[in-house]
Amino acid sequence: MSVVGQAAVLVVFPVVAAGAGAFAGALRRPSPKFTSGVQHLAAGVVFAAVATEVLPELKAQGHLWATAVGFSAGVAVLLMLAAYTRRLEATTAAPETTGDSPAQSTAAAPTARLPVGLLVAVGIDLLLDGLLVGLGVTLGSNQGLILTVALTLEILFLGLAVCAELLELGIARFRAASVAASLALATALGAIGGAAVLGDASPTVLAAVLAFGAAALLYLVVEELIVEAHEQPDTPVLSALFFLGFIALFLLAEVGG
Repeated sequence: MSVVGQAAVLVVFPVVAAGAGAFAGALRRPSPKFTSGVQHLAAGVVFAAVATEVLPELKAQGHLWATAVGFSAGVAVLLMLAAYTRRLEATTAAPETTGDSPAQSTAAAPTARLPVGLLVAVGIDLLLDGLLVGLGVTLGSNQGLILTVALTLEILFLGLAVCAELLELGIARFRAASVAASLALATALGAIGGAAVLGDASPTVLAAVLAFGAAALLYLVVEELIVEAHEQPDTPVLSALFFLGFIALFLLAEVGG
């Protein structure tokens, strides 16, 4: 099977996970502790993917300058995207101070406006996730599988989170879940497009893109998953889920390798 075909098969899992998370969140919003547990687990899995697959591959390729440039570019893009998202969230939160009653908010649900800017930001994030799947397949089937497993958990949570955000804005349940699930198509686009474009790329270009992906994954763990997971009081069980996710992916990588 071609690398594009492999990417198309693997990306089905995060796309389905996003839909499952979105519709599950629309039917019943998960408890804060459950959400924190998923975030801890996903953080451990993603961190293990960086430690066991991405960084060793970068070291083996040995393209130091390409790695430095790609990593720096990844940090810059993620920081700018985060700043843009924070501004959008602040703008979205402003109408909440108008004092509308719950009855008024419920009545407005079917016609509530979608936060287009925020959805675009999430779509870009998912596009980058898909690019990592396509890149992983280009590097090898095992790398593609490990990155897909790691990103599937992250995208599952993202589907939950986006649906919850839309529900808070007064979007109707089915519409909120459908919009959150459809954003995952950006992941499919990134994976298939990434595999097609990077299939014949030079080792230097692959190193730069992989370093970009390493920065994106580290940012995801340190600045998003862990930060949000710790919004709830930590417990030994929640903390253990991070290490469980790490060792589970590490063992999967060793068995698959």
